[in-house]
Amino acid sequence: MTINIEQAIIHEIAQDNEGQLRCRLRPQPLLNGQAVSLMLEELHQSYTSKSGKGFGFFGTHGDDGEANPAFANALEEYRSGNLGFVEFSALASKLLQDELGKYDFSQGGFLLMASYTHMASDYLFVALLSAKSSMTVLDDMELTQINHLDLGNIQLAARIDLTEWQADKDSRKYISFIRGRAGRKVADFFLDFMGCVEGVNPKAQNKSLMNAVEDFVAGSELTKDERQSCRDKVFEFCTERFDAGRDIDIKDLADELADSGMDSFYDFAKGGDYDLDEEFPVDKSTLRQLKKFSGTGGGVTVSFDGGHLGERVIYDPISDTLLIKGVPANLKDQLDRRLKGE
Repeated sequence: MTINIEQAIIHEIAQDNEGQLRCRLRPQPLLNGQAVSLMLEELHQSYTSKSGKGFGFFGTHGDDGEANPAFANALEEYRSGNLGFVEFSALASKLLQDELGKYDFSQGGFLLMASYTHMASDYLFVALLSAKSSMTVLDDMELTQINHLDLGNIQLAARIDLTEWQADKDSRKYISFIRGRAGRKVADFFLDFMGCVEGVNPKAQNKSLMNAVEDFVAGSELTKDERQSCRDKVFEFCTERFDAGRDIDIKDLADELADSGMDSFYDFAKGGDYDLDEEFPVDKSTLRQLKKFSGTGGGVTVSFDGGHLGERVIYDPISDTLLIKGVPANLKDQLDRRLKGE
């Protein structure tokens, strides 16, 4: 068990016979300890491992979007002990119902709220789950249809780092949320019901970090292999942070590089025009460019390890060509077969 669950509850928001959304509120927290533990452990692991999450904070009426403070106020009351968990979750359900009522597309769902502790931090997990039909076999070998929560396809979920929120009111990243397949807009109503305003842009911060690393090694007296080793070290450091659910800390990264003989990265990164925060979440898809070159366009996809540039892969910007030495065996076989056929 990697998390310590305090309380969890599920409420349903569904359409009534007249097509109006209504809340069906559970009067007490979930009681089946083993089932709840297994479900939340699975959700915690899958949520933590999701890449490309957005990050934000509770906005005020002075922020973009005229954020509704009702959820944050209720959460404050719950954390201070003036409001019970069940009552707080019921208020949240009503807020979500009101927000969903503004849209024609919503069919509702099951609102899951869970308070738990992980690695000395308190979290509140909030997700709108949908039900999925499937078939099962009964004891008498008869088929029957059942509904179950679709835990493997969560699109509307957010996690609030309660410890960071209460320790640092100026933080702009204590709320993380899943971005929809089509981007931020898919989850607008879900974040609006919490009064969440997007804050830190992890992709932009990671891009700036990558640029700082490239400029740092370019201006150094390192050999080609040492430069690639520096890129690999940065990628490994950030990957370890991502796997542990922690942010990139520029000072810690600079200390890691200094231990490998690459000094002064902190002063270089913070003294330039990179606009890097001291800490920010990891975006692995962006940092992967430190190790790989890849691109797609015009029906052609190319990808290769960065260490091959200048050796197995030669780039000529004047003629706009790539020369690949040592074609991969499976690609070579396909090419040979095609040439024989023609």
